[in-house]
Parts: sequence; C-alpha cells; structure tokens
Amino acid sequence: MDLLLPLLLVALLIPMFLGVRRQKREMAKVTDMQDALKVGDRVVTTSGLFGTVVELDDSTVDLEIAEEVVTTWLRKSVLEVRNEDEATDTEAVEAEAEDAVPADTAVPAEAADDAPRLTKD
Repeated sequence: MDLLLPLLLVALLIPMFLGVRRQKREMAKVTDMQDALKVGDRVVTTSGLFGTVVELDDSTVDLEIAEEVVTTWLRKSVLEVRNEDEATDTEAVEAEAEDAVPADTAVPAEAADDAPRLTKD
C-alpha cells in the first residue's frame, strides 16, 4: 500500500513529460521551417491562404496571392511550405474526383418515378 502512491505519481508524470517533449520538438520544426523561408516558396498560412513568397523581412513575409496582388503577413502565420510534388499530387486527386462524377448526369425516368414525394398530390 505504501508503494501505490509513488507508483501512481510516476505513471501520471511520465506521459506528461513525454507529451511536453513532443510538443517542443514540433514547435522547433515549425520555427525552423519559418526561418528557412526563401523567395519563391509556395506556402499556406494558418488561415488557409495559398501564396508565393516574394519578399522577406525579419518578422514579416510578403505573399503574392494572385497576379500582381501582394499581401504582408507575419512569419508566424506561415503554416507549411508546399512542395511542387505535393501540389501536383493534390491537383491529380482533384482531377480524378472530377472525372469520377460527371456534373451533368441525368436521372433516368424510371428512377424519377420511383423517388419518394415530399408533397401530397
């Protein structure tokens, strides 16, 4: 019985310690990524805005979000740097999704007759 309290404390403190270490590692990776930004990088901000880095400052980054449209953001708001491979993969998945379901599919007449009605006729 005397060993139960220290054992419980150790069992609770170890996961907390490991969680804090993991969080610090993730924060260090994000900070390194934000410090390594360079002109021409395609990035995504924390608000989901896609842009290309056109100018860098110590604490800010200028992103071109459309042709001739440049906005200024804090470096801390950059969530990730998009590689060209990731961009092509995303475009390929979107193209496959568009091919799988044609937008102008017509419902056959038999299916329309069998459909439940929402109004009393």
